[in-house]
Amino acid sequence: MKTRSMAALTAILVVAPLIAVGPGPQAAARPRPGGPARSAESTLVGGIDLDTVTIPELQTRMDRRSLSSVRLTLAYLRRIKAVDPKINAVLRTSPTALAQAAASDIRHRLGRTRGPLDGIPVLLKDNVNTRDMPTTAGSLALAGKPPATDAELVAKLRAGGAVILGKANLSEWANFRAAEPTSGWSAVGGQTRNPYVLDRNPCGSSAGSAAALAASLAQVAIGTETDGSIVCPAGMNAVVGLKPSLGVVSQSGVVPISAEQDTAGPMARNVIDTALTLSVLGGGDPAPGLTEAAARPGALRGKRIGLWRLPVLGAEVDALVTRTAERLRAAGAEVVEVDLPYQDRLAALEFPALLSEFHRDIDAYLATRKGPRDLAGLIEFNRAHPQERTCFAGQELFEQALAAPPTTDPEYRAMRAELADLSRRSIDEVMTEHGLDAIASPANPPAWTTDCGRGDNDVIPSSTPAAVAGYPSLSVPAGFVGELPVGLLLMAGNHQDADLLSLGAAVEHRLDGRRAPRYLPTLPTG
Repeated sequence: MKTRSMAALTAILVVAPLIAVGPGPQAAARPRPGGPARSAESTLVGGIDLDTVTIPELQTRMDRRSLSSVRLTLAYLRRIKAVDPKINAVLRTSPTALAQAAASDIRHRLGRTRGPLDGIPVLLKDNVNTRDMPTTAGSLALAGKPPATDAELVAKLRAGGAVILGKANLSEWANFRAAEPTSGWSAVGGQTRNPYVLDRNPCGSSAGSAAALAASLAQVAIGTETDGSIVCPAGMNAVVGLKPSLGVVSQSGVVPISAEQDTAGPMARNVIDTALTLSVLGGGDPAPGLTEAAARPGALRGKRIGLWRLPVLGAEVDALVTRTAERLRAAGAEVVEVDLPYQDRLAALEFPALLSEFHRDIDAYLATRKGPRDLAGLIEFNRAHPQERTCFAGQELFEQALAAPPTTDPEYRAMRAELADLSRRSIDEVMTEHGLDAIASPANPPAWTTDCGRGDNDVIPSSTPAAVAGYPSLSVPAGFVGELPVGLLLMAGNHQDADLLSLGAAVEHRLDGRRAPRYLPTLPTG
């Protein structure tokens, strides 16, 4: 097709839905003749419910031309405008989102789609480089000119036809700045709120990614994790989050904490969308038939799951874990209680190792950007800019990292070697001893009240073994403690991501632990 013809068709595909659907939320809110009133906050579009629809269902409709990517993208943009002021999850939307969607519609019409994400709107955590939008890690120090190039994972999303919808807020510097941070707060974006109860915390650091998905502001989102930053916000917002095995998804162009533990990963409202997004980010099987297999009677029969209870998360969470185990057993799974060894030693070694790795890796990243050129410059920037201290003043982790031994130091090397050994053994030995397909534990406590003066009130040890080992972990909605979601965290051995997703789909289907948020201002007292 000639360039001029392609441009004309793109313009038609962008403009036509705007004419058909109306110019803004006020128009969308007007009742249709003979039909019920439909507000701009509705999750219904073209006869589908954004809150529950899956990517395969969307692709089927786009192939049949009963839905266009432009219409889908426009619906999400309108929801962001109408709903995001309640939760403050989306930092910015892409000015080219509708054009990207129009290009996808052309490919659908020509039968030249690029894969499962073609035409699907995706939000990116704002520590993932984009050449056409700022990438700030939540810090004013990076709020100027965008990076010169996309992160490698963004290039893969674009090559797969995904619509890059915008950037999501996060805990500033992925929660690696202050000793007592407040998750979901950044100087650039302010505070993200939990859509279920607005004065509660969304967990972090992928706070905006998870909260936006819970509120149906995108079909999928990208988060990042060093230890808990995907799986905790996924659990606390009743969505699905996968921390892939280390190295499955490229970290090139992602603001780092530690190359030894960092990974980006997919988040969605269901496991199938999470699996399909991983197939684009990391290559591999796009999980055909995953949903059907999970829904089959007996999908869990004979599966052996180790239950790591973690009563430290409270009696209400432990009671939910008991009910979850009973439901899995009723579906035919064998659930055995286990305890993971070496956890105290992992807790003692992980933080000092991360300090050394952060100093090395953040210096390398800052050298590629405008602004402070190294960690010392970043510390001085924060001292000189009061806006960076409007929620919490501290940058103790920055200062400790600056003084930490280099990664060439023999003591550091011994720490990281022991961490790798003990974390892998903590999972491998238990899975081998009990013949397990996965280890399950609660992903999070009920969301605490957001309080800048106090900081986070979190005790979340379940993410550490897989995070330090570089093994995959998957959070799926398990249910609620009152109005507050709790996730079930599933862990498996190295590069068992596909098996873990298949098991997770079956667990998700059995538990049916998600419901849409109600945006309650607070919980009733008592």
